[in-house]
Amino acid sequence: MSERGKKSSGPGKSSRGGSGRGKDTKKPFGSKKPAGKRPYAGDKFKKAKGDPMPSFSDEVRLNKFIANAGICSRREADVLIESGIVEVNGKIIVEMGYKVKPTDEVKYDGSIIQTEKKQYVLLNKPKDFITTMDDPMGRRTVLQLVKNACKERIYPVGRLDRNTTGVLLFTNDGDMAKKLTHPRYEVKKIYHVELDKPMQVAHVDALLAGVELDDADFAKADKVEIIKDTRSREVGVEIHSGKNRVVRRMFEAVGYTVTRLDRVKFAGLTKKDLPRGTWRHLSSQEVDFLRMS
Repeated sequence: MSERGKKSSGPGKSSRGGSGRGKDTKKPFGSKKPAGKRPYAGDKFKKAKGDPMPSFSDEVRLNKFIANAGICSRREADVLIESGIVEVNGKIIVEMGYKVKPTDEVKYDGSIIQTEKKQYVLLNKPKDFITTMDDPMGRRTVLQLVKNACKERIYPVGRLDRNTTGVLLFTNDGDMAKKLTHPRYEVKKIYHVELDKPMQVAHVDALLAGVELDDADFAKADKVEIIKDTRSREVGVEIHSGKNRVVRRMFEAVGYTVTRLDRVKFAGLTKKDLPRGTWRHLSSQEVDFLRMS
């Protein structure tokens, strides 16, 4: 039988916020979905009116190509192009908005422009490292952990607070970083949460419905599952919000203190086979997945 003709083998029942609303689960939260299970409705990125998604085609505008090479800003690159000192494949280009391919030879004032190779590095962040480029107080930063990953200067995509562990992506691909952090694209994150006391089912419902945070802002979980054999003190939470410290603040809003927080999945990337404090480069398949998501 063809794939099109097969019926879904997923479970016939569902509950609010995904399977396991307030129930014990048999598998660790964030484990691979069984084959044939219907995709969660929030899996698809939504496009909001008036806010176009960034393009990930191989072609880029000439001014951006020049700016990415570190020569000048995009606005200053427009001036260089207008002045007639930029060539593409031996031809002077003065057209605003002209696009170039990776195989094109671009020259500025007679010299070939060399662009940085795009790098994508995944870190399993340990505790007691802050997610900043540098720290005036001299505390340890995540950049120290990936300093030998590549010669290019890479940046963390989003943040994890000092005591939060788990998946953290670094890249020098600005478009990719924008896509993965912009709230309109609703990139999924899954956290393993340990609490100071057992989680009540009523509070599971509250997190799924949405809670008011300490600054009067509002946040809600997409899924909440109490993890089996943990005396209800450990919970799996799936969210797409990018608000600062949002998981800790959500649990504080319903009367709990988070004693341990670990991000186990970000935009489909996991820390499988990646020990705490170590990093690896993304595979080409993983990069393509992020671009197509």
